[in-house]
Amino acid sequence: MLDAMMRAPVGDDVFKTDPSVNALEQKVAELFGMEAALYFPSGTMANQTAIKLHTRPGDQLICDKYAHVYNYEGGGVSFNSGVSCKLIDGHRGMMTAEQVKQAINPPDFYHSPLTSLVCVENTTNKGGGACWSVNALEEIKTVCAENGLAYHLDGARLWNAMAKTNESAETFGNLFDTISVCLSKGLGCPVGSVLVGSEEHMKKALRIRKVLGGGMRQGGFMAAAGSYALDHHIERLEEDHEKAIALGSTLAALPFVKKVEPIETNIVIFELDETKMSAETFISKLKGKQILMIAMGDGKLRLVTHMDYSDLQHEKVLAVLNSL
Repeated sequence: MLDAMMRAPVGDDVFKTDPSVNALEQKVAELFGMEAALYFPSGTMANQTAIKLHTRPGDQLICDKYAHVYNYEGGGVSFNSGVSCKLIDGHRGMMTAEQVKQAINPPDFYHSPLTSLVCVENTTNKGGGACWSVNALEEIKTVCAENGLAYHLDGARLWNAMAKTNESAETFGNLFDTISVCLSKGLGCPVGSVLVGSEEHMKKALRIRKVLGGGMRQGGFMAAAGSYALDHHIERLEEDHEKAIALGSTLAALPFVKKVEPIETNIVIFELDETKMSAETFISKLKGKQILMIAMGDGKLRLVTHMDYSDLQHEKVLAVLNSL
């Protein structure tokens, strides 16, 4: 990957003349069977741009209460777009079409915000890496179509979902108006996300990206990492999933672990029996062994496997957990 970055031909992406950025955008657009794509410094900026594309100030979007766009993007929904969120109490970050339908505000009732967008996240972060079924996504798509709502997928870990379910990128491209995908995290790039959608949407997204400060000059050095990752790092994602399952099994056998949530991909969320070991003590003990982690709040702890988490490190973590 580093070699690909060093050899990347570059230009000026602010003027759309960086060949490596253009190649990455074309690659991702073709992968999803969509018209166009735009490279971003971060997934948060890509999501925020999509939200601004599909809404007007005063509108409301529908998302699960665990959604990244609501919990982990610094209040950007309201700050950047002047939009509120109607939160759905779903299951592991996933809501049903019926819940979405019930959450839509009557468009002629001007006392309430106008519902204009539905956002879903796949895999779910706070939901422990859970994967949506395509059927569930299709049912929500139908609700969106019947009510004139835009449909955005926060696909930060969509690569993991695709590896788990064997669904194609085109399947998701056919469902959503816009999709954001992350090139760091599981794919191991130093930086970068891509937003895909129609030609018209990406032209508007280019202006929004500029407003948010996302224009980059010789971005091709980083875009080349993304192209390399798409060619070489997708098939290996199952290795991360297997390690996550092993971590979950080890944790479940420990006397001070109260619960390990179901593991589908590369995220392990668990809770401790605080009467036997506090989260602070647990985190401190791991830190003493050079293993760093953070709490998610609400008594939950999280481990995430990825390509830079090596077999040797994995063996060490399992050994340390078993020694506590």
